[in-house]
Amino acid sequence: MKKKYRYLLVLLVALSLGTLIHRVYDDPRGPSSATEELDPASRPPRIRPDYSGTVVPANIAPLNFFISEEGSQYCVRIHSQEGPEIEVNSYSARIAIPQRRWRRLLKANLGKQLNFDILVKDKTGRWNRFETVTNTIAAEEIDGYLVYRRIHPGHNAWNRIGIYQRDLRSFDESLVLDNRYFSNGCLNCHAFCNNKTDKMLIGIRSAKYGSSAILAQDGKAMKIGTKFGYTAWHPSGRLAAYSVNQVNQLFHSAASEVRDVIDLNSLLAYYLVDTGTAKTVPSLSKKDRLETYPTWSPDGRYLYFCSAPLSWSRYDMIPPQYQEIKYDLVRISYDVDTDRWGELETVLSATDTGLSILLPRISPDGRRLVFCMCDYGCFPVYRATSDLYMIDLEAADQSGPSKYRRLDINSDQSESWHSFSANSRWLAFSSKRGNGTFTRSYLAYVDREGKVHKPFVVPQKDPTYYDSCLWTYSVPELVTERVKITKEKLGRVVRSSQETPVDFPVTRATPKAGSTGEKPWFTERE
Repeated sequence: MKKKYRYLLVLLVALSLGTLIHRVYDDPRGPSSATEELDPASRPPRIRPDYSGTVVPANIAPLNFFISEEGSQYCVRIHSQEGPEIEVNSYSARIAIPQRRWRRLLKANLGKQLNFDILVKDKTGRWNRFETVTNTIAAEEIDGYLVYRRIHPGHNAWNRIGIYQRDLRSFDESLVLDNRYFSNGCLNCHAFCNNKTDKMLIGIRSAKYGSSAILAQDGKAMKIGTKFGYTAWHPSGRLAAYSVNQVNQLFHSAASEVRDVIDLNSLLAYYLVDTGTAKTVPSLSKKDRLETYPTWSPDGRYLYFCSAPLSWSRYDMIPPQYQEIKYDLVRISYDVDTDRWGELETVLSATDTGLSILLPRISPDGRRLVFCMCDYGCFPVYRATSDLYMIDLEAADQSGPSKYRRLDINSDQSESWHSFSANSRWLAFSSKRGNGTFTRSYLAYVDREGKVHKPFVVPQKDPTYYDSCLWTYSVPELVTERVKITKEKLGRVVRSSQETPVDFPVTRATPKAGSTGEKPWFTERE
């Protein structure tokens, strides 16, 4: 019995010492204004990621950051107009902000400033106080989830490809579908209807299980016997427009980005969900044009897409004039009740811009159209010249011609895939800024006047995560809810031999049902 009490006494002493050591060495205290002098640094602190001078949603995860200033101790005080200040003290330059206190502070200060006071103790033991880092808390929240594809940047092969969903309110990331579920095939071009996940389409290509599209709706999934390219749901959810692309990857002998992609042939089609049929019309599949990147107006009355002249007759080689191809932005009216199409209209011509117009997306309120433009071609992620532009559609309806403007959020590297939040106030987009190699997902606030504010990278729990991350994050789609169907169920559907056959007029751009092609990597891009 005495041994037992002696053991308990030793254990209690050890726990007490451990608590004391933790307080002394792992729980530093910040400077006391009453006892310690603060030296003004007279400049902003260097932090990464750059979370300064931007607008953030109240429901975003903590903006953890790394202080790139030499010091032995760090103190960060986060405050706004209402609520208690958050103080983070650390011997490490990695600043981890408590989630609950962060969430309470932001929700109590909608539309107000969010201030970061950063102090660093130098080797002499004096505290240096830098200029306050100031951001703004938006009055409108962002959609709760971001769905993206994660892949290593490749040249002629791939291994792991996965579609993931990130809870933007926290650091939780979960898998939607990974290619390990179907023998390391390819999956891409996930598409949702009205920023919700009850209707989802994913393109699949596998040497073992063939090419197909997976339709998931209302908790069920089915396999469609043709592969969808770039896909856009009609707002009614009754059909989806998609591209059929015969693509080829090529490599430049010398360039900062040696990879390139060209559509040798392409057209648009649409899939009627209730009848399980695929159709096209002459206006969407001209023999002398390349059609791609469909997107619907929020009222469902117009299909916007990109169209370029097809100036070659051979489809088994790279045409010498591929660098001359520039896409126009066009639209065509549609009546969903009668399934009738109208006449083509040119919204913006490549002749007028001198650039190739790609990836149009319209805000859910119908006010604004954002698109990419680059020097040539159809694949902006490989073009450092690719920037984001905007058209005010309401102004265009009143004045006639579409006036576009280059957004201030662009960098000297490629900006590409983008999507709007359900409330039209947030823009998610892909960017290669920083190193020009790895694509990351950025978020930017769009105010009611159409100004797009300084973007910020999607925050991570470890603020140095992106420094060593070898994944690219592409095709960012904002959605209001998580994808509920399980990865196991989706994987079983991909592997299943049961599929819904699709009758579709065969063209040079049409892949045979279930086929993979001799060079499946030719159609694998970021």
